[in-house]
Amino acid sequence: MIELFTADTPNGQKISIMLEETGLDYKITKINIFKDVQFSADFKKISPFSKIPAIIDHDNKKKIFESGAILIYLGEKTEKFYDKHMKHEINQWLMAQMGLIGPMFGQHHQFHHYNPGKSQFGEERYFEISKNLYSVLDYRLKSSKFLAGDIYTIADIATWPWVARHDWHDIGIKNYPNLCKWFLKISERDAVVKGYDLLKKGNKIPMP
Repeated sequence: MIELFTADTPNGQKISIMLEETGLDYKITKINIFKDVQFSADFKKISPFSKIPAIIDHDNKKKIFESGAILIYLGEKTEKFYDKHMKHEINQWLMAQMGLIGPMFGQHHQFHHYNPGKSQFGEERYFEISKNLYSVLDYRLKSSKFLAGDIYTIADIATWPWVARHDWHDIGIKNYPNLCKWFLKISERDAVVKGYDLLKKGNKIPMP
């Protein structure tokens, strides 16, 4: 059984979606990041940088932190969504999400969504960076059904929850038809619908 330590964020949703997709038995332990639970000594034993998500695989007593590493671990454990013949392609797009899409969208959220009006430079900078990332994703999806190729993989699972905050970005996902088509296609998956509402609050995927 997998124990998922998480909060209701895109990084948390990556793992709940993956767990739903793979059909693994799991339970959620909520980490209230607004009350600094992530900085507790017990949680640091699982996640040294005090970041969610993290998992314990109670079947073999393994602890894994960092969402990309967790996705790889679960993909290898189940032999699903991480085809060994496509690892290089998958890893490139997974690392792009980890190093670019997540951090840059996250900064855009901070300046544009949470703290508007505090820094014109920050708002403009991360808005333009996020627009460029939309363009790169749209261009890739013009020639590829999914990010790593013709099949749905952990690269898509990692990226989709960040794009699901398109209503925070004010960029207009409909202006990027290939990205929009990819987003809607993945949004129809039952596991994605369930994993998106990871805390069972009735959260619905925001439609373009």
